[in-house]
Amino acid sequence: MTDVTDRPTALDLPMVDPLPADTQKYFDICQDRLGMVPNVLQAYAFDIDKLNAFTAMYNDIMLGPSGLSKLEREMIAVVVSSINKCFYCLTAHGAAVRALSGDPMLGEMLVMNWRVADLDTRQTAMLTFAENITIASAKTTEADRDALRQVGFSDRDIWDIASLVGFYNMTNRVASATDMRPNDGYHSQAR
Repeated sequence: MTDVTDRPTALDLPMVDPLPADTQKYFDICQDRLGMVPNVLQAYAFDIDKLNAFTAMYNDIMLGPSGLSKLEREMIAVVVSSINKCFYCLTAHGAAVRALSGDPMLGEMLVMNWRVADLDTRQTAMLTFAENITIASAKTTEADRDALRQVGFSDRDIWDIASLVGFYNMTNRVASATDMRPNDGYHSQAR
């Protein structure tokens, strides 16, 4: 197991030191807003180009214009991470679901078994699609996309759901393979 006081992963990849001014500014904003610099950012900071690519994709998918709410995006992150058993993402995004929803139980339900949560038909269809493409994306059919359209998702929304699922499947695998550990602060947030 990694000693997170020394590094955010099991790999010996220290952060660039000193960090470029733009990176340091971004980390300072994280510290001010979150009370921490997420370990995932610190992990990528051994290579600023990789960090910038990661943050650009994250910011686009999670914060950019979309028909999906921030909560729905975080719900997808948790469901994908639950299937993949990604400790880092379950902890970090579970905390975000608790905070955004104001419901600590929802965060826990999505982490353990999203089907026990009291979800509306839109959320159920969205998470069913996310689960299905995480487990077997090649089996996706037009009927799967139509199920999303029937509950009000546009084709752009379907693209966004697929992009979120793909992103979290990738990050889950990197986090698990490198033994990335969540910041301790996530465990107590919004409880």
